[in-house]
Amino acid sequence: MKCELCQTRNAKIKRPKNQMPVCHECFYIVFEEEIHHTIMTNNLFKRGERIAIGASGGKDSTVLAHVMTTLNKRYDYGLNLELLSVDEGIIGYRDDSLETVKKNQITYELPLTIVSYKDLYGWTMDEIVKVIGLTNNCTFCGVFRRQALDRGAMLIKADKIVTGHNADDIAETVYMNILRGDFFRLHKCVDIMTGREDALPRCKPFKYTYEKEIVMYAHFKKLDYFSTECIYSPNAYRGYVRELIKDLEKVRPSIITDIIHSGESIKIDTSNVQFPKKMNCKQCGFVASNDLCKACVLLDGLNKGKARVAIGRKE
Repeated sequence: MKCELCQTRNAKIKRPKNQMPVCHECFYIVFEEEIHHTIMTNNLFKRGERIAIGASGGKDSTVLAHVMTTLNKRYDYGLNLELLSVDEGIIGYRDDSLETVKKNQITYELPLTIVSYKDLYGWTMDEIVKVIGLTNNCTFCGVFRRQALDRGAMLIKADKIVTGHNADDIAETVYMNILRGDFFRLHKCVDIMTGREDALPRCKPFKYTYEKEIVMYAHFKKLDYFSTECIYSPNAYRGYVRELIKDLEKVRPSIITDIIHSGESIKIDTSNVQFPKKMNCKQCGFVASNDLCKACVLLDGLNKGKARVAIGRKE
């Protein structure tokens, strides 16, 4: 079978996104060009900006670093790219993945900054799990990681943060918000850029990029990435939603983008809803919706031996 795009080379890949048979060369081009189109149509960047690439060493962040570096040179975006990693303190997982990030630093010739939970909060995830167990560990890690990225980005004076969140991740978040009845977060969770008015907006260039295609791109390009799953994540709620979407994808390959477009299309009347006002946390100074941000609430709970109580407290 010939490649449907060039009609000259033999097709080696059937794109999961649309089932189109393509050769390796055309797949690389269309993969990169679709991301370029997403960046340009959504005005994600401005020339001269310093962009912090959230780098974990996994497939998503490694492909993100590769593609951002490639497109920045090809289309002369004029961006100053830097790698930013968070060391959660998970022995046998994060320490190994950070070695991959260091290799990518050399490969792409980008500055690398690493911030750690231990330095920022006085705790590693290994220590936190010993205290709270495996039930709510993702709550602590998610909150701490988000703030740690902000702290790292501020340290390097970045204008924006880009993350490797892909179409599958966003579809899962849409589904999770529906299952939880959290309809007011639906519109926000499909935004390609969050916090546009904040000091550090976050961008998702892979919003419409399928996870399977990211894996294929990394594999055929022979990129250096870390593929082991976090040892504390198998019990996470998101995992069940992920399996559900994978089953739906077998029946309808376009289901992932269908879910995203559905989230974009939903209109919710918020005229009578009073949303929390943004303020600065009185303890750390970061954005919060109450006197203390969620990170400080959780951290206080850990330090006072009341971690389980802190999980149930609202910000």
